[in-house]
Amino acid sequence: MKHEINPQETNRAFAFEMWLNAPMPMVTLVKTMNVNHLLRFSKKQHIKFNTLMCWCIGMTANETKELHLLPEKGKLFRYDQIAVNVVVRNRKGGINSCDIPFSTDLRQFNQDYIELTTKVAEECQSSFLEGYMVVGTSAMIQTELDCVVNQYTDKFLNPMVMWGKYRKSWFKATLPVSFQFHHVQMDGGDAARFLEALQRTINSI
Repeated sequence: MKHEINPQETNRAFAFEMWLNAPMPMVTLVKTMNVNHLLRFSKKQHIKFNTLMCWCIGMTANETKELHLLPEKGKLFRYDQIAVNVVVRNRKGGINSCDIPFSTDLRQFNQDYIELTTKVAEECQSSFLEGYMVVGTSAMIQTELDCVVNQYTDKFLNPMVMWGKYRKSWFKATLPVSFQFHHVQMDGGDAARFLEALQRTINSI
């Protein structure tokens, strides 16, 4: 569910006035994550690395109050539930979007991830959830990337987390992660704390 709230009654009042009608209100931060633990966990539990990344993003977003807020059509809304959107390669070679409802139960999330993305891939039709705060993701694992900056469109103001192929050395695996967000939703410091929290989630899964 989502609820309209009065921006003046939140700590986003100044940001709402400053950035709601800005021609370019999106901001992108990039942080290199240590994903050693996530890779080991993926192999041990037989859960795909990107599925685990999406779960960690959902868990961190669920615990970040700013990521339950989003401006829409000149108003500010608060969402009760989080979903993670993934880009799915369909059976025809094209792509579709798929919203996965976040669950703190990793096994449930993994099951939903497999079932929903498989259905989208087979039917070649995108699947969206209503009433969820959707955190977008895009994994371009064909190559190592230093940074990703998403297109800006007023049709999609949701936060977006993007990454490429992880990098392995003798003792470490790292992954640069790009995080794009609307300035009404959070400030740079809030976004930096989100990325730090994401690293802690990755370390403790």
